[in-house]
This record gives sequence, structure tokens and C-alpha cells, in this order.
Amino acid sequence: MGIWVNILVAGLIIWVVIYLLYRSGIAVIEVIAAAVIVFRRGKSGDKVSMVSCNGWIRHVGRFRESRIYQFSLDSQLSKGEVGVLLLDRKKQEILRLNSGSPSGRAELQRESRYYLRWEFRNATGKCELFWE
Repeated sequence: MGIWVNILVAGLIIWVVIYLLYRSGIAVIEVIAAAVIVFRRGKSGDKVSMVSCNGWIRHVGRFRESRIYQFSLDSQLSKGEVGVLLLDRKKQEILRLNSGSPSGRAELQRESRYYLRWEFRNATGKCELFWE
């Protein structure tokens, strides 16, 4: 019985660490099926390169100032579709960007939590989301 308690405690500790990393914006949640995907986050944007990608990636957006941000999505796709959603703390949509609507503005508060969700539909190519 002692080994099962140790396994349970270790699992709980791992879960808490992953949750804290996600909450602080370091870890990423993803549901992806792709031949290849490279996802890079930065302080003022994200970059993605992918081949035959379906699914989504969500991470905490870190916005250090309370102000209006201008978001732009630059997608260079050979096929498929990519969209980016900006979600509030309750995961309600604030802004949606895609090839038909590649830019938008949103007023964000520094103390609030926001999420960026990338959605891929049979996408191949490169995309960059940046904000200023």
C-alpha cells in the first residue's frame, strides 16, 4: 500500500506543477494532429510553422500593460486555414483573426487573464501573430 500512496502523491505533485506552469503562461495546452508543427511564443507575438495540421493550441496571453492592443495575423499558407481567438478569463471570445480578417484591436487590462487559441484546419505553411 505504501508504494501506491507514493505514486498518488507524485502524480498530484506533477499535476500541480503543470497547472502552475500553464497558469503562469509557460506551459501550452494542445490538441493537434500534424506531420510537423513548430510553435514559438514570444513577448509580443507567436510564430507557427506546420505541415498538414489539424487541431488547436491554447496558451495564456501575457499582456503587461492596460491599453488597447493592435493584433495582426500574417499567414503564408499553401493550403488549409488558420484562425486565432483572443479569449477572456471565462474563455469568451474577444477577438477572432483569420485570413479574411487578419487584424483587430482589443482593450486589455493588465491584471486580467487572457488566452490565445490557435485553430488549424488542414493547414500547411507559416503564420505569425503579433501585437503592439
